[in-house]
Amino acid sequence: MARSLRFHPDARADLARLRDWIAREAGDARAGGYLARIEEACRGLCQFPLMGRADEELGPGLRVLGFERRAAIVYRVGETTVDILAVYHGGRDLRALGER
Repeated sequence: MARSLRFHPDARADLARLRDWIAREAGDARAGGYLARIEEACRGLCQFPLMGRADEELGPGLRVLGFERRAAIVYRVGETTVDILAVYHGGRDLRALGER
């Protein structure tokens, strides 16, 4: 059964900040392409929700999927959904996730 994908507002904000930073550093086209690939990876979790590693230290039921060696997608698998909680880039501290 494929699950539906939901982005927590904080994850959307993470993506917007990441897009803005990449656009400043490398241009709009590169930023758009990178974010499209991240969103594609998130959609893939709907078919293969256990692809990321479980990380109970972050919180109950949380999983982390590494993305292109530079980002981490933090998510939770529900009965019918995959909830993207955060997208961290470039070595940010995953333990700072807090309650999302």
